[in-house]
Amino acid sequence: MPPRLKTRTNLAPRRLKQPAAAVVRGAFERPSSLRDQIYGILRKRILIGDLPPGATVDEKALADEFQVSRTPVREAVKKLTDENLVEVKAQSRTMVRSIDRKLIHEAFLIRRALEVENIGHAAERALKADIHRLEDILMLHKLALQRRHFVDAIGLDDDFHRQIAEISDLPRLWQTIDVSKAHLDRCRYLTVPRPGLGEATLAQHASIIKALEHNDKALSRRTMGEHLDKAYQGILTFLDSMVPE
Repeated sequence: MPPRLKTRTNLAPRRLKQPAAAVVRGAFERPSSLRDQIYGILRKRILIGDLPPGATVDEKALADEFQVSRTPVREAVKKLTDENLVEVKAQSRTMVRSIDRKLIHEAFLIRRALEVENIGHAAERALKADIHRLEDILMLHKLALQRRHFVDAIGLDDDFHRQIAEISDLPRLWQTIDVSKAHLDRCRYLTVPRPGLGEATLAQHASIIKALEHNDKALSRRTMGEHLDKAYQGILTFLDSMVPE
């Protein structure tokens, strides 16, 4: 059974208010609707395993928890269904989908293509201040791993990649990546506690920073591609280890 992930993030507010900050980090935050707040909370619960595969998603219970009507809950669940994170069984039970290798592979292909293209643009625009921001995120990421705050560590990992999208000035591109990589993220939360994987990510991020610092487009693209390939291989290795003998 995978170790329980440590986080300081409260994913179960007693009551939601409108408008409120979206459940994301970084400069792309904006006020969000009740639907989007509930969607963000439920999505995070699924990704970190608080709502595991097969868990029932009870709209009435969630409406009671958040003290809202069922309409924003239903709309949030519909968004999760569209992302293949939940599914309706026999028109009566809504449940969290199992981890699907095909969806994971598809998410990897989308993320790799977009991130490699993105960093090529960022390499042409990166300034010293941008490099310093990436270095700051890297230090916080290292600290989170040392403290075994794995949910925070993955959030900072995402902050690193989001910051590169900010450098390239392509915020919609990051939004597309963030939605499409959900099935990869479910595995990332399971694999990050494994010895050596977090440290390997830090080293790869440091290499990416160095390539951006030199405004080397080709090296930046190659380094990002290698980073994502290694992360994906780690996920495949983990999934293989979970297959019963």
